[in-house]
Amino acid sequence: MKNTTTWLAAVLTLTAWTAQAATYEIDAVHSEVGFKIRHMMLGKTSGKFTGFTGTVEYDAKKPQSWATKAVIDASTINTNNEKRDGHLKSPDFFDVAKYPTIEFASTKVVGWKDGKGKLQGKFTMHGVTKDVTLELEQNGETEKGIGFTAKTRLDRRDYGIVYNKVLDKGGVALGTDVEIVLEIEALKPEPKK
Repeated sequence: MKNTTTWLAAVLTLTAWTAQAATYEIDAVHSEVGFKIRHMMLGKTSGKFTGFTGTVEYDAKKPQSWATKAVIDASTINTNNEKRDGHLKSPDFFDVAKYPTIEFASTKVVGWKDGKGKLQGKFTMHGVTKDVTLELEQNGETEKGIGFTAKTRLDRRDYGIVYNKVLDKGGVALGTDVEIVLEIEALKPEPKK
């Protein structure tokens, strides 16, 4: 009897946990993958990628169990300048013909408190994979979805993207640090009928 009771308790616990954990799909229509980089020693130029997919494994009560994977189509870079976008897709920068995707896979969430923490993971760009840490903030949660903002900064040279131009009066055309801001909404998939 004792073994049966223990087994039943374990099944109920697992069932309760499974009911809380869910896989959400990133809603690309209401999400944004954006970046900024210093330009001409003057200001910052911004851009975004318009093609991306991903999932978030989420349990509100267990942030340490959260996991996310995302794939960005590098050819969808958009800086509101067609000529510049063409150059960014070339071998000087992203070389999208050779490296068509940019990918992120989380490894863990740490320091979660009051809706904020750090999301750590593996980031792959231009054929190079490195560990990154994103500042993560939860924006909201409903029965149908969740929302997060994630920010990080990286040095593009670490990923083999080193192109630059020296300006006539000194300085360079592009900075090396890239600010990345992700505004993510993820939804529970609709039940299959």
